[in-house]
Amino acid sequence: MNTLLLHTPGEPAGIGPELLLRLAQQATPACRVAIADAALLQDTASDLGLPIELRAFQGDRPATPAGVLWHEQLTLPQAVAYGQPETANAPYLLDCLRQAVELAREPHAAMITGPLNKAIINAAGIAFSGHTEFIAQHCGGGLPVMMLVAGDLRVALATTHLPLRAVPDAITEAGLRHCLEVLERELHSRFGIPSPRIQVCGLNPHAGEDGHLGSEENTLIAPLIRALDRGRGRITGPVPADTAFTPERLARCDAVLSMYHDQGLPVLKHVGFGHAVNVTLGLPIIRTSVDHGTAFDIAGQGRAHLGSLQAAEQLALGLATHGA
Repeated sequence: MNTLLLHTPGEPAGIGPELLLRLAQQATPACRVAIADAALLQDTASDLGLPIELRAFQGDRPATPAGVLWHEQLTLPQAVAYGQPETANAPYLLDCLRQAVELAREPHAAMITGPLNKAIINAAGIAFSGHTEFIAQHCGGGLPVMMLVAGDLRVALATTHLPLRAVPDAITEAGLRHCLEVLERELHSRFGIPSPRIQVCGLNPHAGEDGHLGSEENTLIAPLIRALDRGRGRITGPVPADTAFTPERLARCDAVLSMYHDQGLPVLKHVGFGHAVNVTLGLPIIRTSVDHGTAFDIAGQGRAHLGSLQAAEQLALGLATHGA
């Protein structure tokens, strides 16, 4: 059975549709399907001078030749100009995600999401905190875990998009336990790592320096690591974040768990910007995403870098082929 790769190009006024069309110039043994308006794709291809043949997806999974894109039709309510999003299209964007989630429930399937602009959806009167939360809700709830991947470097987050002053209160025993359990389980089941090794960052500078720079390491993080690791030596820390990403330490782990967004992701994006991938763990489906936004300022100019979408599709293909 061929793998089913379900693409939601994201905001139609941004770079998502053109990136997918450029990716479609490359053949894949999988069945690559766009969940999108065919007219939007055809018009964008014409503007960029990209040859494309759109074929309606019928449910079977033929391989995808270069220059061909299967599509599941959803109609865009209002045409857009590059860089000029329309709030009237917000329901369409969410319908694309819902359809992709439903198809991604099938065996050997994965969804790859292009960039959205949350402000446009909220301006349409729809409460929307982000791709991850929306997808999790339509998978039946649960608490997803965000992990970014750049080559061999994997960085998961204990907290995601929070003001820095809110981070310590958001790091709880239950939440941290959930992150570590999901991370260990899915490094094994999805990534095929027999005995995952996880390095956990401290929250405070110098991992609290024995309580002189903060108590969370001594009262919460270290006791939980000991309880979950059970003497196996596979979950280590808390490690000072300023030394957690040295080559020697990274060679001894399969993933790093950072306590907050800007603790771990600047390092990952320094290493992998342009080809990093966002992976959502803790869901019953496989979902990867690009590591960039809608880039309204360059939409329609053919200047957007394809690397992150290529990497997101390749990772999704690998995870789905693995049979997760």
